[in-house]
Amino acid sequence: MSLLNEIKSPADVKKLPAEKLPELAKEIRDEIIQVTSKNGGHVSPNLGIVELTIALHRVFSTPEDKIIFDVSHQCYTHKILTGRQGDIFKTLRKSGGITGFCNREESVHDAFGAGHAGTAASAALGLAAARDRLGGDENIIAVLGDAALTNGITYEAFNNISKTTKRLIVVLNDNGMSISKNVGIIAQKLGDIITNPFRNKIHKDLDSFLQRVPGGKDASKFIEKAGRSIKDFFLPCSLFENLGFRYLGPIDGHNLVLLEHYLNFCKSSEEPVLLHVVTQKGRGLKCALENPEKFHGASPYEIETGESTENPNKDILSYQDAMGKALVRYAKKDPKIVGITAAMASGTGLCHIKKALPQQFFDVGIAEEHAAVFAAGMAAQGFRPVTAIYSSFMQRAFDCAMHDVCLQNLPVVFCMDRAGLSPNDGATHHGLFDIAFLRCLPNAVIMQPKNEDELADMLYTSIYSGKPCFIRYPRGKGVGVPTKDEPATLEIGKAEEVKKPEGSIVIWALGNMVAEAEKAAKILLEEDGINAGVVNARFAKPLDGELLLEHARKNSLIVTLEDHVKAGGFGSAVSEFLTEHNWPCSLKIIGWPDKFIPHGDNVASIRELFGLSTRQIADQIKQAWSVACKKD
Repeated sequence: MSLLNEIKSPADVKKLPAEKLPELAKEIRDEIIQVTSKNGGHVSPNLGIVELTIALHRVFSTPEDKIIFDVSHQCYTHKILTGRQGDIFKTLRKSGGITGFCNREESVHDAFGAGHAGTAASAALGLAAARDRLGGDENIIAVLGDAALTNGITYEAFNNISKTTKRLIVVLNDNGMSISKNVGIIAQKLGDIITNPFRNKIHKDLDSFLQRVPGGKDASKFIEKAGRSIKDFFLPCSLFENLGFRYLGPIDGHNLVLLEHYLNFCKSSEEPVLLHVVTQKGRGLKCALENPEKFHGASPYEIETGESTENPNKDILSYQDAMGKALVRYAKKDPKIVGITAAMASGTGLCHIKKALPQQFFDVGIAEEHAAVFAAGMAAQGFRPVTAIYSSFMQRAFDCAMHDVCLQNLPVVFCMDRAGLSPNDGATHHGLFDIAFLRCLPNAVIMQPKNEDELADMLYTSIYSGKPCFIRYPRGKGVGVPTKDEPATLEIGKAEEVKKPEGSIVIWALGNMVAEAEKAAKILLEEDGINAGVVNARFAKPLDGELLLEHARKNSLIVTLEDHVKAGGFGSAVSEFLTEHNWPCSLKIIGWPDKFIPHGDNVASIRELFGLSTRQIADQIKQAWSVACKKD
């Protein structure tokens, strides 16, 4: 009989005898592997945190007690133990199924939603402060990965914890990785703690030693009366103790007996406590252990080999790899070009420059704000920094992009992968807002390519433009257009007429929506005899105002098409421009609605759900054309 079949809630986890827990952990790992091999997902982080999550639910009682997972991409065991096992868990990351992150709307056991790093300590402190004001006695537990310690928000919270509450538990899940291997002095110091044999020996044996030597018991009692642990008395204070925590650890994060013992101690603590737990990312799956970075977030895979089962066309580069390889070509000729990533070398394509030109590569950890200002500093010294940040993570660096880059008109290039949908990840990772929050910045140049070759041209153009440039492009494979041997320098703010309009409709499309515009134009021609023109806008800022006014004068309807929310996006820019120039042309803006878009199986299914399939786009244009004709 499967133990998992008996687990309907955390109360059932508490009822299990301790000797059954390793079996439960194995069943959970097997379930995670089976489901993620079909659905994809965050494989390695979830395999590493199984025992810790079981122990948390045995010691604490959700939803009364609150467990907040940083990023929450490691919450699969938590979901399984809180009523989302079996058939429900099999819907993970699928259309209409459960999300890959904690979600307050999904379960009362999900105390706080997340998807980006560094928020757990702040959220937990907010919950604890509210509890204290309300006179509650529930436990608040923040579970952080060690990568969260490279994120500034975490330290902003740590700065306030000991002055705000006496009861807060932070569990540091240390596996030596964020997505790439952790970098910087914090990772080094954590490694020193874990590997220091003197510290570990004292931590383990000093108390028993003092009990055996003459006068040792008195020394032990004195230390305890002084309010310090044996370890603290003989060893220098850790970073965490200097921040006001009682520090415990490091301990084996796969030893359930030890985990429960320490968590019960944390539960009784009357001061903020940090428990340092060491785990193994990818535990239980050979291919994930051997390549934890690849299996941090994986597409569907073959369990035995780890190979992807999506059968992508291997001859077609992803946009991120097209960008990364182009950057290497340019950087080999110009040592002033550098690549900067915020812990996402592989995900952004900067793994290529990391490998080929390591002296021209910087990984700053999960610190997008620092990445942006660091790039600004290098640009101020004459370098040509290319900073690759996912579109949804660029939101964090907005102030830095404004204050430190655009205000000083520094030539920093931001390459924003995942612009548009990140389908399985959902609302926390869709890149649907970047045009709106960047378009308002003076000096900013915003562009999007229609294919890989144009991306290479845009990258080259941006590097030598002398301006702050933002290049957005979608997740996944390109369209299969090879890049030229020598890049072209594009004229900033100039669009490309893909298909000349003939006095009726012209569709101004941005980036990956150019292909959709061409398909919609074909439908209009074949079904209604309407010969619509198509423009590859290339630039969301500055617009090609000259061509836009020409089209407004000669055509009855202008349609804008973008993979972005309509509010404040490319279509809004066109509307503002036409209004400013007092040209009352009929305009139809097609883009995403003013909503947070959910996760789904793929881009096509989500577009269909929101009226943005090719067929639906063509129908929207027909309807707008009908209205425009009546106006005429």
